[in-house]
Amino acid sequence: MKVPHGRLLRSRVVSNPATAFSTVLDDSLTGYLVFEPQDTLLLDDRGRGVVTVRNGVPVLVYHTGTDRGGVDGLADLAVPGPYKIDVFELSDAEIERLHDADELRVPPGEPAERVAGDPHLADRTRSRAREHGLFPDDVANLDTNEDAVVSFLSDEERIEAIKRQAREDAERQASEWGLNDELAGSDQ
Repeated sequence: MKVPHGRLLRSRVVSNPATAFSTVLDDSLTGYLVFEPQDTLLLDDRGRGVVTVRNGVPVLVYHTGTDRGGVDGLADLAVPGPYKIDVFELSDAEIERLHDADELRVPPGEPAERVAGDPHLADRTRSRAREHGLFPDDVANLDTNEDAVVSFLSDEERIEAIKRQAREDAERQASEWGLNDELAGSDQ
């Protein structure tokens, strides 16, 4: 991934990348972050991670050492800290040219969950992504499906109706197969 040189806003070493993700989210930054994990700082150069953001929401991930992007590239970043993180700002036009690389996309909350281990920050990030229409279609559908599952599982009457129907079906089949005595002994 070829990233245009942005304007450096800050460079620091942090023990947890949640600090950087939270700051860019709070600042609604459009640009990118360059991660140098501890093993890169202390050992040999195994590459860096680049995370692009729009309005503070992570969009693309690429790891220079493994030449992998997207969720696979994110896995390469999920190593123990500290991290040296450089934060760069880009214009909307510059970031848009980068964001055509669908193979490098990540679900908005994944960096906060997988790299920073911060579910609350991941939820905040997903909320911001929804506000700005930054959810890729497949991720938005997945999120909607998850909401539907949660809604379904919280509908106790519906769950009871399904259980009642399953019991009736089991009793009917047991009767058809001549297993009424076995079923009567396991009344629950």
